[in-house]
Amino acid sequence: MTNIQTPLAPHSLAQVRLGSDGLLIGAQGLGCMGMSEFYGATDEAEARATLDRALDRGVTLFDTADMYGVGENEVFLAPFLKANRGRALVATKFGYARTPERPDDWSIDNRPDYIRAAVDRSLARLGIETIDLYYMHRRNRDVPLADSIGAMAELVAAGKVRRLGLCEVDGDELRQAHAIHPIAALQSEWSLFSRDIEDAAAPVAAELGVTVTPFSPLGRGLLTRRDFAASLSADDARRHFPRFSPENLQANARLVETVERVAAERGVTPAQTALAWLYAKGRTLGVTVVPLPGTRRRARLDENVAAASLVLSAAEEATLDTLAEAVRGVRV
Repeated sequence: MTNIQTPLAPHSLAQVRLGSDGLLIGAQGLGCMGMSEFYGATDEAEARATLDRALDRGVTLFDTADMYGVGENEVFLAPFLKANRGRALVATKFGYARTPERPDDWSIDNRPDYIRAAVDRSLARLGIETIDLYYMHRRNRDVPLADSIGAMAELVAAGKVRRLGLCEVDGDELRQAHAIHPIAALQSEWSLFSRDIEDAAAPVAAELGVTVTPFSPLGRGLLTRRDFAASLSADDARRHFPRFSPENLQANARLVETVERVAAERGVTPAQTALAWLYAKGRTLGVTVVPLPGTRRRARLDENVAAASLVLSAAEEATLDTLAEAVRGVRV
């Protein structure tokens, strides 16, 4: 029997804990990268309205990085943070060595001296005195983890950073880092199409009380509708990603048909279905999950936030669980 429901209405998010220190944040964050780079032109007025709407809906964690727009995304967020500093928390990252002078330098720098300089640059661009959550964007394994985490811990002691996070590390690295200084959040790609984190890193996060903040929870848009790629502008970086290539896109779009079918039977959207699946996986693994869907539009923000109240049935989860193994193309 088909389970038809009224489309989910926008509402204010519940709060969950970030890490184990008791700080409460909205159960969904906002990925801000696309407001400044990679995904084509941005309507600045609409993007700023989306930031305000997010805060109104209970989103409190706003995610950026020093390499998004080679610093411009942090600058973009600065007025919003100044106006809402008592409510809005900002997460930013160091690691990629991109600069305005070398925008194509994708090397990773985890040296302590680099970290100390990077945090000061981010603080200046953001116009704040303390970063709420500071991530190592990627790991350079030529630098001992103890050196990098030690330098990050110094930033906490100096009052420049409140909490530490890591991106795309494995379970052993997360455990090692957490033993040096408490890690509040692990950010890795996690979605119906990307489930590597479930093998080891997410279980370790659950054990240690580390919150997982999945990026690209909607498969960089692929999971929103089967014809999503047709809407990409000519300068959208996703056109160059393996999963969007002509040889892979058709097969991946067929997988999205399954998401659309489950969504239609519930009277919700594919994006809401994909996000609900992610929340369900967090409950199964015993880890707090705060997805970071990125959007520049208020309507999409409302759609994504509403997904936090959607609970899938066991049969729906089982149907969706089969998709990742059939995805074509590596993630980037």
